[in-house]
Amino acid sequence: MADDTVLAGAAADGTNGHGLQALSAGASAVLRALDAVFEGWGVTAGAESLILPPVLPVAALAKLDYFQNFPQHAFVVSALDLDRRGDGYGSELTVFDTDRLEPAELGLPSAACFAVYLHQAGRRMADRTTVTVLGRCFRREERYEGLRRLVGFHMREIVALGTAEFAAEHLARFADRILAFAEALDLPMTKEAASDPFYDRGGQRALLQKLAPVKHEFLVDGLAIASVNVHRNFFGERCDIRLASTGTPVFTSCVAFGLERWLSVLHARHGSWPAALAAVTEAAAVAEAAALTEAADASSA
Repeated sequence: MADDTVLAGAAADGTNGHGLQALSAGASAVLRALDAVFEGWGVTAGAESLILPPVLPVAALAKLDYFQNFPQHAFVVSALDLDRRGDGYGSELTVFDTDRLEPAELGLPSAACFAVYLHQAGRRMADRTTVTVLGRCFRREERYEGLRRLVGFHMREIVALGTAEFAAEHLARFADRILAFAEALDLPMTKEAASDPFYDRGGQRALLQKLAPVKHEFLVDGLAIASVNVHRNFFGERCDIRLASTGTPVFTSCVAFGLERWLSVLHARHGSWPAALAAVTEAAAVAEAAALTEAADASSA
């Protein structure tokens, strides 16, 4: 029987080639357990749990300045041009020349929340709306490294759409939960301010970002495994998502978890997938008990 404490599909030199990584049965079990925890946090906070498209129209992503802000990560999807495909489609095929492809009309998103904003486009929302999604995300990186950096990975997000106050409360609530969960998992975590490219670096929004950071990352061993992000009313304006109560564009914020990155640090910390799974199960129970106590204290205050 194969040793399930190692990653399936890893190359002999310890790299993972093009950033593609299979998960062993043990790793898959830990990923599912982690995702259940994070999805549960969202649902408990009133979130609708949705399944959204894995690819998005290039035209829609362009309206969000995606290709301007994240050109280094961008992947687009194209079909074969059957009129120009030519010959040479045997087992030796390694790449398709671009002149054999149709124009690319679809893109692979680098974060799960883009699909949420596009799904809600044109709608009128309650002041306090929450959505959670599990997305398959894709990023072109300068280098790939085990589960730490992959071309394709799972991202769980919990997204708030509503008033500015609600968006801020959303991040504060989940930032505390992330830190408490990491402590229960015996993960030495730090929280650090990070930059966000959604704002013109020379504009007024960029200046505001310097005064009040819009993104914080949660790092273990130098690796960001979660983040909290506020985009002010950027997506509300671009997608015409407005508050039903006032007609003004919604403010949005999101909490994001890179699940394979969590696997990487958990395996390094606990030594095997069974040990990592036991740690997640125990930490989830501790975190849930703490959340219930916090809710009870709040209701009695």
